[in-house]
Amino acid sequence: MEITPQKIVEIASYFTVISHTKGRLRVRVNPKIKDEVSDVSLSDIETLPQKINGIKKIKINKIIASVTIEYNNEIFPKEKWDDLINGENLDEVVKIIENLKKEIN
Repeated sequence: MEITPQKIVEIASYFTVISHTKGRLRVRVNPKIKDEVSDVSLSDIETLPQKINGIKKIKINKIIASVTIEYNNEIFPKEKWDDLINGENLDEVVKIIENLKKEIN
């Protein structure tokens, strides 16, 4: 499945920040995500670095329900990640994600 910027916003609404430094974000995932976002698989999330510039790596830890995202702060700034997680300035965040989507052939 293709994950749209709007779907990324929806997924991020289930995240709570554990740790965030420039280039590395670690979040706790609310277990309700399994019931409410059933159209997105773990592999869809893990392949986001191949689909969006600026995201280097995503590591999912199912045991402790956390996700670690390594990203290029120059391309996708920390402040915009904060906005995404906090549900703020989402129109701007969606535009940034749209602009960073890679062409997939």
